[in-house]
Amino acid sequence: MFATHGYRGGSLRDISRQLNLSLTSIVHHFGTKYELLEAVLERADKTVGTGFAAFDFEADCAERGVAVATMERVRTNLERPELLRLLAILAAESSAPEHPAHGWFVNRYRSKRAALAEAFAFDQAKGRIDAVRDPELLSGSLIATWDGLQLQWLIDPSTDMERGMRAFFEWAIPEALPRGDEATS
Repeated sequence: MFATHGYRGGSLRDISRQLNLSLTSIVHHFGTKYELLEAVLERADKTVGTGFAAFDFEADCAERGVAVATMERVRTNLERPELLRLLAILAAESSAPEHPAHGWFVNRYRSKRAALAEAFAFDQAKGRIDAVRDPELLSGSLIATWDGLQLQWLIDPSTDMERGMRAFFEWAIPEALPRGDEATS
């Protein structure tokens, strides 16, 4: 329901019907529509965000670098359009400060920027990227590119997210991409 109609597009009763569950059961487990939304967002973020379901993104960044870990995550996310759509719809809705998930998305983006900035700084310390580059600027730019490519792909599946992300790295930090066989692993 949230992935197709957003937060405001249906009631708990509508959600219970769609899930073939009783309204009482949903209220018992989640309490309110917002608490259900928050649980859905947490689950989706762990699966597609800087998440940990398919592999540990932060550990992969440390081991192989942000560029390689990101390219792997992009490939993994291609298998989860419904979760990407959920996050895209709710992120757009929550840009309004009065939206119930506004704070959740503010915190999500702050933590993503901080984690990626830290990972870029680690890449600098390991000599994977040039020390003159600003990790915080790279972090925000990567997230903007990633979100933009995902949205374009959701609208038009012929959009090549992998190619777009590779182009970002080639333009912004070409030294971060491995060359040869290692680039596709």
